[in-house]
Amino acid sequence: MTIRVAAIEVSHWHAVFDAAYLRHLVAMPDVELVAIQDSDAGLVAKRAAAVGSPPTFTDYRSMLAATRPDFVVALGRHRQMAGIAHDLLDQGFPFLMEKPMGINASEVEAVATKAAGLKAFVAVPLAQRYGAFATRARALLAAGRFGPLSHLYVRLNRPGPERYRVWDCPWMLDPVEAGGGCLRNLGSHGLDMFLHLTGEEAQVTGAQLSRRAHERRVEDYASVMLRSTSGILGTVEVGNGFPRDGTDGEWKLAGRDAILTMKDGVMKLATAAGDEVLPDRDITPPAFAAVRDALDHWRNGAAPPIGVHDCLRAVRLIDQAYDRAR
Repeated sequence: MTIRVAAIEVSHWHAVFDAAYLRHLVAMPDVELVAIQDSDAGLVAKRAAAVGSPPTFTDYRSMLAATRPDFVVALGRHRQMAGIAHDLLDQGFPFLMEKPMGINASEVEAVATKAAGLKAFVAVPLAQRYGAFATRARALLAAGRFGPLSHLYVRLNRPGPERYRVWDCPWMLDPVEAGGGCLRNLGSHGLDMFLHLTGEEAQVTGAQLSRRAHERRVEDYASVMLRSTSGILGTVEVGNGFPRDGTDGEWKLAGRDAILTMKDGVMKLATAAGDEVLPDRDITPPAFAAVRDALDHWRNGAAPPIGVHDCLRAVRLIDQAYDRAR
């Protein structure tokens, strides 16, 4: 079965950069990218040229009516996302939508409520769950290697905000369009990881933001502290402050009996017996794995592997962090 996929509002940089969803879709032998859309005619033509020149549209409703895809990948400005999600739900299209799915938790909650009522397929590619650190941590947790958990630490410091202009996404520097800066965009990854690995709900206990490095209208650094229901602590740092293409990143899950870390591409397990460097044998990009898993779940009639309610839990924490920082 060939899955006919259409993509909405591909001005979002993840269409062809970083997560590069369109590039992954055209690499899948059982997927046909039947059309892509963006309200900017010049930009959608540019994106199409990068992925084999599928048909282009400037109105996504016209695209959906003309092509009737099996599945939709929805991107767009954060301010647009909830409205697009409601349109797709109303028309009965199964879809995958980039986080954060809205500019606040109220918008995402309305989508989640409608999706649950319709029993609709709404997936969210929180791709770090498919990365080497998360998969290894889950295996070690299942084996009881950590003992009682103490804390989780995540740092994702990505390149500076000028990249958004280079990638035709200057709206990311507008707080009205983006709903915030690095916390709104990158915070989902670290906060979702805390929820995913602890298996508990959480509350933000402290947060601070900074615009000092780049002096834009949106923050370029955020630090968030949180606590799970049982008292596991978390620290999540996100930023747009790395001075070149790359990431200043670190992941750490600590318990009484073991500490798992990943930094500079090296994953290490520290126990009473010493340190063990753990190889990463999976070369599949996490974003590819996230899209592939969502498509496979939909084709098999299963619920999304990561859905709108998962996104909502992270976005609620983002909103709490903004409130704390104010």
